[in-house]
Amino acid sequence: MDNKLIRRNLYKVLRRTGVPRKLINENAELQEELLVDDVDMTCFLFYLESKFDVNISNEELPSLRSVRSTIDYLTQRCA
Repeated sequence: MDNKLIRRNLYKVLRRTGVPRKLINENAELQEELLVDDVDMTCFLFYLESKFDVNISNEELPSLRSVRSTIDYLTQRCA
């Protein structure tokens, strides 16, 4: 999956999680800037795993801090 498609699908997942479109950019931190709380993070992970057909372990969760880090993670997993 190419980077553009990963980015587009990630933005769809964020929108489905309830993040306003105007807040989404590659440098945005999930918790600080996009205001993703624990419940939102659970929904985000569910939609992310479903959309990209990946399983994200608890050990990998800390690496998903921002939109950019999530894109990087998905680029490695979906290559």
